[in-house]
Amino acid sequence: MRIYDPLTSRYAFACPVRGETRVPLSAFRSIEQLPGASHPAVFRVRFDCSCGAEHDGLLTHDDLDWAPLGLGAGEFLNLMTARLEPVEAELSDLAAGRIRQGEWPWSFFCYPEERPRPVFPSSFTLLTATDGTVGLAVRCPSCRRLSLNLVSRPHVDLPFHNDREVGVVEHMFAADEPATLEEFRAELWSASFDARRLALE
Repeated sequence: MRIYDPLTSRYAFACPVRGETRVPLSAFRSIEQLPGASHPAVFRVRFDCSCGAEHDGLLTHDDLDWAPLGLGAGEFLNLMTARLEPVEAELSDLAAGRIRQGEWPWSFFCYPEERPRPVFPSSFTLLTATDGTVGLAVRCPSCRRLSLNLVSRPHVDLPFHNDREVGVVEHMFAADEPATLEEFRAELWSASFDARRLALE
């Protein structure tokens, strides 16, 4: 069974109430790399489930960062031909072409560096959502510092859907991010945001 479905942009996890649930990346609340082997790295994620509770799940680095780009997408039923057809090659070629043209699947604004940066979901640490927006704590792959951004749900859920502007908390955070999701939510929603452009060069 595939964990990520690139045609619906959903991750499949076990739910103790419903058996299985499918959630977008914006339903994740925390992402933490587990100690141990790094090839492949394994991440523990906490997510909001449609049953109303939060659950934990495990993802490999490939499932978290690469599967949304279409790698390992498998086959789909072509209703025009009534045949199963491969979709991985087409989706991965499309993603590679966009990256070659300077587009990046995900991006955020690094406040310490005062510039937008390309990123993968494995750099996200904490997420919290409201009606149309997602508060996102991101560990910069370049400077390793933490920044808080306020983005749209599609900015998180859909590769290559980067908001033109994001909200940025103008604050330098200590080396350790807020210890709990509750602390993060309190910090995020009590902060003021400045709009920053995300034009990646």
